[in-house]
Amino acid sequence: MDIKEILKRLPDSPGVYLMKDKSSEVIYVGKAQSIKKRVSSYFQKKPVFSPRIGVLISNTYDVDYIKTSSEAEALLLENSLIKEKKPRYNVALKDDKGYPFVKVTTYEDFPRIFITRKRKNDKVRYFGPYTNVKLLKKALSHIRRVFPYRSCIRMPRTACLFYSLSLCPAPCVGAVNKISYQKNIKDIIRLLEGKKDLLFNELTVRMEKFSKNLQFEEAAKIRDQLTSLTTTITRRKSDVPDELKELKKILNLKFFPNRIEAFDISNIGGKEAVGSMVSFIMTKPNKSGYRRFRIKTVKKIDDFSMIKEIISRRYKRVLLENITQPDLILIDGGRAHLRVASETLKELGLDIPIIAIAKEPDRIYVLNRKLPIVLTSDSKTLHLIQRIRDEAHRFAISYHKKLRAKKLVAGNG
Repeated sequence: MDIKEILKRLPDSPGVYLMKDKSSEVIYVGKAQSIKKRVSSYFQKKPVFSPRIGVLISNTYDVDYIKTSSEAEALLLENSLIKEKKPRYNVALKDDKGYPFVKVTTYEDFPRIFITRKRKNDKVRYFGPYTNVKLLKKALSHIRRVFPYRSCIRMPRTACLFYSLSLCPAPCVGAVNKISYQKNIKDIIRLLEGKKDLLFNELTVRMEKFSKNLQFEEAAKIRDQLTSLTTTITRRKSDVPDELKELKKILNLKFFPNRIEAFDISNIGGKEAVGSMVSFIMTKPNKSGYRRFRIKTVKKIDDFSMIKEIISRRYKRVLLENITQPDLILIDGGRAHLRVASETLKELGLDIPIIAIAKEPDRIYVLNRKLPIVLTSDSKTLHLIQRIRDEAHRFAISYHKKLRAKKLVAGNG
């Protein structure tokens, strides 16, 4: 183990560190305001530690980390990772007595959320134990600003101060219905379980559904929740698949391309021309985000004009309905297709990273680069791009066949 190299790559920011043994098994999970400073303290020249910590250090061969937006978030993450990994040196929490828990009274129509030090065998959800009650309060404060909830023992007859501060939706006066309130609680539980990416995806799907049904006010509420979550609860580095990390590096992107939208065209001789858009979130297809386009303005064989039409229609709607923009756009085509799509985005005032993938052999075209990017055939990143491209192609072909069959039936009828 080269401790100098390990310490060099650790960030001076809040988060969780994971100490690993020679077989890469996680043996200890800890949190810190500064990961670099905390881990460095273990490897001082003349450390003063208990025998247990001494053994931990002697068995540590590598240190991984997960950055968070705050130490309060690191506390929640530390707890979920300890539950998941069960590291053998995290013995402090094996005796739950005295440590704080988060209690969610799931048996109630309008569940309460609060901190307790007593864990009973009752029909509620407990999260914890946590090591720092001050940080736990701070974490719940962040969450409550995004997802308001009640904490009162008995519901009052009039709305309290928390309602006026937008920290409680006031079920006591009927300001929120049971279904909406419990959806909020479900979202909070996702965060307490450490399932942030799942929550992000669920909220995005909900928002797009509201937009599709022209419920723009509801869609805007979820958009604001997503914005708040992005600000206060940053996605964890380790949650991002390796393919997206590599893609970010290859394309020199500012952000991980967690959300990718891909487009393709299908037609025979310009007839029944259609376009497709597929949506992938965290490398997985998000089928509720798929869109089909019947080409309206192009009457001849002209793939470039067809690409221009569907890109324009899609992102005009994105702007009009305040739909979340993708982190990356993928076009099935070559350099010319890429140029047309890029110019269309510029006309709309949008600056979204965009690439194109051409077939046989598969090569990736990027703006402002003369030569295409050629990835090795065993590259996971290439396989991801191919999978997304092929899904857009399949979706376009299926829609094209459906329209042709429909026209054939109508002609015979």
